Amino acid sequence: MKRRDFLSATAIGATALAVSGCHRAEEKQAAGSANINRAKKVTLKLATSWPAHFPIMGTGVDTFARRCNELSGGTLEIKVFAKNILVPAMQVFDATSAAQIDAFHSGVYYWKGKNLSFSIFGGMPLGLTSEEMITWLKFGGGYELWRELYGKFNLYPLIGGTTGPQMGGWFKKEINSLDDLKGLKMRIPGLGGEVMKKLGVNPVLLPAGEIYTALERGTIDATEWVGPALDSMMGFAKAAPFYYTGWHEPGSILEITFNKVRWEKLSDEHRAIITAASEEMTGNMLQEFRYKNAKALQELPGNVQIRTFPKDMMDAAKAALKEVLAEQSSQSEDFKRVLESYEAFVKLNKPWDDISTKNFLEIRS
Repeated sequence: MKRRDFLSATAIGATALAVSGCHRAEEKQAAGSANINRAKKVTLKLATSWPAHFPIMGTGVDTFARRCNELSGGTLEIKVFAKNILVPAMQVFDATSAAQIDAFHSGVYYWKGKNLSFSIFGGMPLGLTSEEMITWLKFGGGYELWRELYGKFNLYPLIGGTTGPQMGGWFKKEINSLDDLKGLKMRIPGLGGEVMKKLGVNPVLLPAGEIYTALERGTIDATEWVGPALDSMMGFAKAAPFYYTGWHEPGSILEITFNKVRWEKLSDEHRAIITAASEEMTGNMLQEFRYKNAKALQELPGNVQIRTFPKDMMDAAKAALKEVLAEQSSQSEDFKRVLESYEAFVKLNKPWDDISTKNFLEIRS
């Protein structure tokens, strides 16, 4: 009996020790995996195409960097540099590609000179809204194409915000017909600029800090920017009182793009944190734009006259867009592939949009 009791007690004790040891091992493993990079701090340099702390777009990136630091327990620091501090506004793509900096925040359509297809990832005139663009990128195959094509430049892109619908621009003189556009010099990028060029406009690409001076001095006759919130801050109404409703950027996508080699060297944890923070930034930016545009619209200066473009101009713009898309598809196989993906999503999405969002907005109005 004593021997049996002794063996039983020994077995129970051994089991208890084994279980206890397993629990301690699991606790140790859990403690270690809670932050696998706790002892390894990573610092990244990110340059933007905006002035320091520029409202919504610039401050959105500032918040993104702070969130990466918070979510990583301080192991991931992203240092944000405004335009021209490390790199000129329009050179952030090249600098990141060459690993001179780790990442950048900008507008995708600025780089159409690198590859015509990049314009589509930034947004299409008369095309998808912000919600629809993000859906195409995330679920309709857009992201895969974007990353494949950026990969050729040693870059890895993430959606880095969206503006929602943009206004059509500020003009010094009223546009009453298509003929009134002939010869105008206008700051307008991307495919919208290509369409306006077909309508007789001379499109100009200028970074944010140079637009007002060019408009005031008559270097340009008109400019588009974003919407009432940021446009009011830029003071465009002082130089060009006619403010037109939008068509060329219904859902522009901004990017937060990393050097591909640098991205792949990051831990899984840090990549997940950056991705989550970029998603958060995109949602917050869209919502902030909506609220502040609605508020700023009520506070526009008294001299501002809101207008819609004349029908003959918009009919011509629709025809010109078809020409631009056909021409660029013939010039670039990449453009053709991306456009086919985009149009496949439009075809899938439109019937549902027509009986849901479009129908509801018509009923509500």
